[in-house]
Amino acid sequence: MDRPVTKRILGIDPGLAILGFGVIEYDPAEMRALSPQITTIDYGVVKTAAKTDTGTRLCTTYDDLNSVIYEYKPDLVSIEKLFSYKMGSIILVAQARGVIMLVLAQRNLPFVEFTPAQIKQSITGHGNADKADVQDAIARELKLESIPKPDDAADGLAVALTAWFRME
Repeated sequence: MDRPVTKRILGIDPGLAILGFGVIEYDPAEMRALSPQITTIDYGVVKTAAKTDTGTRLCTTYDDLNSVIYEYKPDLVSIEKLFSYKMGSIILVAQARGVIMLVLAQRNLPFVEFTPAQIKQSITGHGNADKADVQDAIARELKLESIPKPDDAADGLAVALTAWFRME
């Protein structure tokens, strides 16, 4: 008997200091089932030290994201879009996001993007949900014993789940 063909989604919450990621897996054949199964494969963060120069931090993001992709071999990547940050941090997040896009392009990986409001809407049913509501919904949906920590890792899972919820 053939093993079901599963697919993986890597969710990314971009950041230079902390990039959150979450990896989920599902069986496309179950998508129309009443209760399709989603499995959490892993979640975590890529951290860079604030006192390190920006170029080195971007290289760390590049190397670590490549390692995550090599290890988990996602079929699709889901990324949170930039929205409004403090002016000083938006430039750094945009630079980190550029590195993410470069890695995906080099690996020819398809990706989708969602705004924070779209993610909140998909996860909780409310586009203005607070962080605690989103985290509770993630833990419940993925049948996790506790809310993933740090928050950036939970955000990575939320971004991955949003892509799964929005699949046709």
